[in-house]
Amino acid sequence: MRYPVHAMQPVTLKYKSREEIKKGDHVLFYGNPAKVELAAWDTNDVETSWYVNEYGGGVLIFDPMVSGRSFIPKDQLEAFEELEFVSRADSSPD
Repeated sequence: MRYPVHAMQPVTLKYKSREEIKKGDHVLFYGNPAKVELAAWDTNDVETSWYVNEYGGGVLIFDPMVSGRSFIPKDQLEAFEELEFVSRADSSPD
């Protein structure tokens, strides 16, 4: 199903707990450790613009233990209780 796309202002994607969703965040997805692979909200971002154009934005979660990759459209994030913020990605160099 394709979501209608209107001229959009960039928005901040947030977890139900109100923290901003960022690429690389460590999360629990249906109780499993997972990671935010993409946070799609900007049509000018080459990596994420397809998700914004198709779904109006959203989050791609990588859960290697169970589901692989799952996309949650922006309009479903606020009520999505199965996605829980744990911590930010380690930004220190190896």
